[in-house]
Amino acid sequence: MNQGARNHATLIGLISILFWSTMVGLIHSVSELLGPLGGIAMIYTFAAALLIVIFGVPPIKTLPWRYLLIGGFLFVAYEMSFALAIGYAKNGAQAIEVNIVNYLWPCLTILSSIIFNKQRSTLLIIPGLTLSLFGVCWVMGGEKGLDLAVMVSNIQSNPVSYVLAFIGAFLWAGYCTVTSKFAEGKNGATLFFILITIVLWVKFFMSGSAALHLSMRAIIYILMAGGAVGLGYACWNFGILHGNVSMLASASYFTPVLSSLLASLLLNAPLSVSFWQGVLMVCLGSILCWRATKDHSVKNEIYAS
Repeated sequence: MNQGARNHATLIGLISILFWSTMVGLIHSVSELLGPLGGIAMIYTFAAALLIVIFGVPPIKTLPWRYLLIGGFLFVAYEMSFALAIGYAKNGAQAIEVNIVNYLWPCLTILSSIIFNKQRSTLLIIPGLTLSLFGVCWVMGGEKGLDLAVMVSNIQSNPVSYVLAFIGAFLWAGYCTVTSKFAEGKNGATLFFILITIVLWVKFFMSGSAALHLSMRAIIYILMAGGAVGLGYACWNFGILHGNVSMLASASYFTPVLSSLLASLLLNAPLSVSFWQGVLMVCLGSILCWRATKDHSVKNEIYAS
C-alpha cells in the first residue's frame, strides 16, 4: 500500500474517534426518550445491521473457539455495561462523568497485558495508573476537585451506573488482552453485535418494560447513535488494518476530551473547570501507560470505545 492510501486509511480511522465521541450524548438522549433497555436495544439493532451490510457475518467455524467463547462473552458484557451505564445515568452531567470512569480501560488494558501477556514496560506505568485513577476521583469529586464526601454522594445517588462503568473498564481491558492472544487475526465484532442485540431484546421483554413509542425525534437519534456505534467500528477496523496504528493509538487517548465536549453540547450539561482538570489527568495517565510499553516495540492490538 502506497503512502497516500495509508494516509487515507489513517484518516478513516481517525473519523471513528469522532463517531465514538458522539456516543455518550446520543445513547443518553435515546434512553431518555425510550428508556435505557428499549432505547439501547434499538441502537444496537441498527448498529448490528450496519456491520452485517459492511462486513457480513463471519462463519462461526472460522473463529478460534477461545476467542469466540471468552472474547465474545467479554465483548458482549462490556458493550452492555457501557451502554447501560450511560442509559441509566440520571442526567447528562452524570452520563458524562460515568463515561470518564469507564475510560480507565486503556491503563487497565496495558496493566493486563503486562500481567497476562508478559508485556515488558518501564516504570512509567506506575505514575500513569496513579494519575488516571486520581483523575477519575477528581472528576467525581465535583467542583472542588478531590472531595471524598461528594464522590461518595455521587456514587450513592446512582450506584448502578457507576458500578457498570467501572466493571466495563475491566471487561474491555480483558477483551483486548484476550483478543491479542486468541483471535489469530480474526474479527468477530459483527457476530458479537448480533449477540448483544439478542441479549438486550430478551432482557427488554423479560423486564416487562412498557412498549416503545417511536417518535420522529427518537428515530433520528436511534439512527445517529446506531450509526456512530456501527460506523465507528467499521472505520476503526479499516484504520488499524491499513493505516498508521501508532497515530491512531495516540489520537484515541484524547477521546474523553472530545466525547465530554460533544456530550456537554448535546445534553446541555455545562462542565466545571475541575471536571476538565480530571479528564486531562485521565488522558495524560493513559498516555504515560502507553509510553511505558511503546518503547519495547511489542505490537499489541489497540481498541477504543
